[in-house]
This record gives sequence, structure tokens and C-alpha cells, in this order.
Amino acid sequence: MVLVKTSLCHVPGWQQQLASSISDPAELLQELEIDPGLIPSSKAAAAQFSMRVPRSFVSRMRKGDPNDPLLRQVLPLEAELIRVPGFTEDPVGDRFAQCAPGILHKYYGRVLLSVTRACAIHCRYCFRRKTNNTKVHTGMKEWQQTLNYITSDTSLYEVILSGGDPLSLSDKRLSALLMELDCIPHLGRLRIHSRQPIVLPERVNNGLLKVLAQSRLQLVLVVHTNHPREIDNDVRTALSRLEQIGVRLFNQSVLLRGINDTAETLAELSESLFSAHVLPYYLHILDRVCGAAHYEVKEEEASGILRSLRQWLPGYLVPKLVREEPGQMSKTLLV
Repeated sequence: MVLVKTSLCHVPGWQQQLASSISDPAELLQELEIDPGLIPSSKAAAAQFSMRVPRSFVSRMRKGDPNDPLLRQVLPLEAELIRVPGFTEDPVGDRFAQCAPGILHKYYGRVLLSVTRACAIHCRYCFRRKTNNTKVHTGMKEWQQTLNYITSDTSLYEVILSGGDPLSLSDKRLSALLMELDCIPHLGRLRIHSRQPIVLPERVNNGLLKVLAQSRLQLVLVVHTNHPREIDNDVRTALSRLEQIGVRLFNQSVLLRGINDTAETLAELSESLFSAHVLPYYLHILDRVCGAAHYEVKEEEASGILRSLRQWLPGYLVPKLVREEPGQMSKTLLV
């Protein structure tokens, strides 16, 4: 009998990259040649919300700079452990909007389907940091009740895939889900919210492109980019490949203290996105989740930044400044 060992050559490259992500703050700080004195507090914060960052994203950070805007998005800090009034575990009211397992129905004509809690990167300001910190195994059996809900409501036209990050699903599982959605006659559009084309551009491989291209639904991909240095040549290539198969590309950002809270940085981000075939869409006021207070930019200051941004850019490159409020029928447009 010949025993055949499983080889990494059978695992897609993006999954290999994901498996090699850095999850230890000490390793990240050592890799970036940053003061190891940060390790104890960083490990304490990571015990509350685990750290995860792909090495390709780490390679875009500046060595020796603890204030690097990419690093500050992912490095656990002692400030996360401070309880601040007004910051809660469910700042956008997801619990009250859940109408079936994994499905949120907040707005008319569209529903959000949370297909996984897995993410390629753990952003420290994530508004789902409390709910996405555990693993969930979701397959077609678990999704069936959700699919039944979508099928029964003929007012629905658009399904939004979210999570976690929906592109954390394998091509096989994503294909199975899209085939089910394709069979629901009143659906016309599929929107995917994903950070993976930015932080793990290897995810945009031939398999994923084939899965997306086979869907009859109009495809929209909303990526999440906060700083222009997140967009390198690999990211541009990945986004270009998506555009070539007819995917409409938009970006949403979160306004973050010390990371992108200037008109200059946001203008550069919009220009970089547009050159990569992505249209700026939303600039979110921080969702007030526990552990993220140190990122907050007050609304009055945010409005001033946006007014300055309008002087730098043509209107189509200025994202909408919005805040999400529990129970509202749409996002609140500011300024």
C-alpha cells in the first residue's frame, strides 16, 4: 500500500498565505524592529481580541515606526482595555436586525448575509470584534433557513455577503452559495464586502474569478481601504482582474485617529483608489465598539475634514461621510 501525504501544493496559494499570517504581537514587533517594550500590553489586548495580519500586509509597513498607519490598524494596544462610556459590544444594532440565522434585514430591498466569522486580518476598530472572535463552521445545511427567508421575500433584490470576510470561504463553498442565490428569481444583484483583495491580493485567483464570472447576478465588490499605502502593485493587479470580469468596484473607509484623519491623506487615498479602478463610496464615522475609543474622530472634526477634501478633489472622488445608527432605515449622511 502506498500512503499519499497531503501536500501544500494542493492548497491554494492564498490559503497558504493565510495560514502563515502573524498572530503573535511579539513576532510582529520583532519583524518591524519596533521597541519590544510594547509586547506585554499588546499581548494583554490580544488576549481580548486576537491579532491576525497577513505577511503581505506587514511588508507594506515601515520598519522602526510604531506610528505607521498600517501597523496602527492591526497592533493590539493597551488603550483597547480601557472601558469608555458610550462604547458598546453591538454599536450598530446587529442583534436586533437578525431575522434568521446569519441574516440581517435592516434596509428595504436588500439583506446582509453573514457567511463566516473568519477574516484575513483583524482590524482593531472592527465593530464586530466581539462577535467575530470565535470560529463558526457554516455550510449549506446551516444556510438553508437563510436561503428560505430570502426566497420567501420577493421584495428583496440585492444580497450583501459579509461576515467576517466572505472571501474567506473556499472557492467551492462560495460557488455553492452563489449557485443557490442565482436560483432565486427576484434577486438581481450580489454585493460582496471584503478586505481580502486589499490585505491578501493572492485571494483574487483564477478560481475566484471563475466563480464570480459564472453568476447571473450583477456583481458589486466593496473593498475596505483606509490608507493609500495599502494599495501596492499586487493589489492593483487583483482589482484590475476583478474589473475585467465585470465586477463594479467601490471602497469604504473608516475615519481613524492618527491613521487617515487629514484631508491630504484622504485625497491621496481617493486618487490611488481611482487609479486602481475603484470608486470611493463611504467614509464611516467610527462605530463605537468597546476597545476602539482611541481611534475616534469627533463628528465636528470629521465634517471639517470632508469640507477640506471637497476643495482637493472632484465630486466623484469624494466619499460620503456617514454614520450608522441602530434602528434607522438607512445610513445617516453627514455634512
